[in-house]
Amino acid sequence: MVSRTHYRIFQKGSTTYFHSTLFFPRHIREDVFVLYSFVRKADDFVDAIPQQADAFYLFCSRYRDALAGTPAGDIVIDSFVSLMERKNVDPAWVDAFLASMAADITTTTYETLDDLMVYLYGSAEVIGLMMARIMDLPPASYDAARHLGRAMQYINFIRDIAEDLELGRVYFPQDEIRACGLRGLRSEEARERPEAFSRFIRHQIERYSCWQQEGERGLPLLPPSCRIPVKTASDMYAWTARRIADTPFIVYDHAVKPTPGRILKTVLCNGSAVGMAGLRSRLGRIVLGAEHG
Repeated sequence: MVSRTHYRIFQKGSTTYFHSTLFFPRHIREDVFVLYSFVRKADDFVDAIPQQADAFYLFCSRYRDALAGTPAGDIVIDSFVSLMERKNVDPAWVDAFLASMAADITTTTYETLDDLMVYLYGSAEVIGLMMARIMDLPPASYDAARHLGRAMQYINFIRDIAEDLELGRVYFPQDEIRACGLRGLRSEEARERPEAFSRFIRHQIERYSCWQQEGERGLPLLPPSCRIPVKTASDMYAWTARRIADTPFIVYDHAVKPTPGRILKTVLCNGSAVGMAGLRSRLGRIVLGAEHG
């Protein structure tokens, strides 16, 4: 049974992931809640204003103690360590994730794409790998899992440009920003050269789309019951990308996110595509709150 703590952290942290995850089989859904709660809690420390660096490093220390056999007394950490042991999650993946979160404390820009790729591996690709372990997928799926995780993170970077600037961060290669003739990505800097900014954003979306396509090559390796929520999340990020590509300056107005209604409609479409019987009745139970556990 998913605890109230896990449910609250996940529901607050992500519209797309949360509503898509509700459609995993129950045992997988519970594990995804545990995973997301752990990564969200770590991320919240470094995204707080002001940053809670000491709390983040304490969180890391308590996680490592729990991994070594001393329970943290924190349901988020202890349930995640239990998940790692049960699903054979590589501790090196978690170390890479925590290293990327720590980079958000010390690093504000990335000069090249190669520099950024190190961050992307830890902040997103390893999450895809952990998801593959949760779903008991074969190693043949791992490259696709990395690409899909990376793609979803990258569209978040595009969507959240304004929010990240408020945190003092820019997650795009500085050499590419300069190559487009932009001084930076603040709204006033982008509006100095609107065509250059729009061209820059669409180029970043093309990169995202290439990674997403590579990620979706792994979908046939998923059982239908898992394919629906994963494909739905991917579809929603693609929808976000299309909205931003149409109107690049929208990123300065608000964070483009699908509504829960759009997500649930996409779930039904994807369920029909793979012939999942009973999906409409299950959707009704979820909407009514009967499948939250």
